[in-house]
Amino acid sequence: MSHFVQKFGGTSLGKAERMKGVAQIIVDHLKQHHRVTAVVSAMSSYNKAEGTTSRLLEAGNLALSGGPFYRIIDLVEESHNEAFSKAVHNLEIQEQLREFVHRELRSLKSFLEAIHVIREISPRSQDLIVGTGERLSARLLSGVLQDLGIDAEYVDLSEALPEGKPAPEGRALFPYLQHQFRQYLPQETGRTAVITGFFGFVPGGIIDRVGRGYTDLTAALIAAETKADELQVWKEVDGIYSADPRKVPTASVLTEISPAEAAELTYFGSEVLHPFTMECAIKANVPIRIKNTFHPEKPGTIIVPGKLTKQRRQPNQTAVAVTTKHHVSILNIHSNRMLNSTGFMARVFELFKKHRVVIDLISTSEVNISCTVDCLDNIQPLIHDMAEFADVTLIRDRAILSLVGEGMHYATGTAGRMFMALAQQQINLEMITQGASEINISCVIRQEDAPEALRIIHQTFLESNTGTNASS
Repeated sequence: MSHFVQKFGGTSLGKAERMKGVAQIIVDHLKQHHRVTAVVSAMSSYNKAEGTTSRLLEAGNLALSGGPFYRIIDLVEESHNEAFSKAVHNLEIQEQLREFVHRELRSLKSFLEAIHVIREISPRSQDLIVGTGERLSARLLSGVLQDLGIDAEYVDLSEALPEGKPAPEGRALFPYLQHQFRQYLPQETGRTAVITGFFGFVPGGIIDRVGRGYTDLTAALIAAETKADELQVWKEVDGIYSADPRKVPTASVLTEISPAEAAELTYFGSEVLHPFTMECAIKANVPIRIKNTFHPEKPGTIIVPGKLTKQRRQPNQTAVAVTTKHHVSILNIHSNRMLNSTGFMARVFELFKKHRVVIDLISTSEVNISCTVDCLDNIQPLIHDMAEFADVTLIRDRAILSLVGEGMHYATGTAGRMFMALAQQQINLEMITQGASEINISCVIRQEDAPEALRIIHQTFLESNTGTNASS
């Protein structure tokens, strides 16, 4: 019996009909004699601001500022009651779900009242607020499955990181969590677990330390621990595209991609998966498949463990995708001590660390550093501190264009073709970098040139290969 870990995002569960669709996906796999473990995010509409997690965070902020947080919680309760009332026919299950939703949100209201009084919210408090959303969606989906006659079990991971017991930090947290999750999983192989993506109180806060994609990480760790045959991440797209199809109509769905390629695409603008998520599953030799909740019949894109060999690529397929990262800025840092600038780079990077400014791309010489950043929150204090030993200029409204593919490792002249194609359209390159892995060539261009550059590079490298890349 094959075992699939299926992760469903918030928009896949946002309303009754979507939740019923997710339940049917699970049922269809069970009918094929597969074992399924489902991991869910909090319910969300297509508008993130109206999603449960965003509403709960808004309620926390209102409690902190003395605002009417009760109204937000009431809206959350109404939307969940409406969802299960339409998705579940069994009146007894409906009553169980109604009681669960009310109890969870009544407890949250009491907690927010305390925040309202003390006017203080810690990372741990924020985690408690956020975790409510996953508990609600997991319990509702388990109820929908039970209504269909499935032996489904609601599993709450909120205490997987026990209080009072120090948890490892950094990457050491992942194997620790993976082991912790094992004790929460049903022992009966015939039972379908519906599991919260939220897994407890992370030092510093789960959103700040892991990010909003923590549910993907939970699914990957469960897939690794159970040695699943496949981790399926269900989204609202057909898979990973050769370019953003909203900007490049000729973009095609990739049937297969390597973890390294997926990580590069994620970092430079495409919403694939968080690298931590891929790392956890791929290390355990678990393939990851991206599929569309609203078109489950489509095969999606599979991220295969291991590096793709030259033989597994078409001979003329140097790249698999091109992507852009928008609204970045260039920081040019020139040493004002001229020659013999000993320790110049060390001082620069110490200040980046101090001010928590993250670098995307970097190009260096002995006395000059050019780099890109996408967040300017702490940039002025950084520039002020650097003024002691460097002249700094900031150039805004730029974009990073990245061509990605393991085939570039075997091909010569790829960079030349890329830059020539851009030059012919009079698109100026302001920075150029290539990773040591040789699977990514990136350049910085003006923001207004990004759409045209994306289409040009896709046409140059990928449109002749759509027959080998696209799924039917």
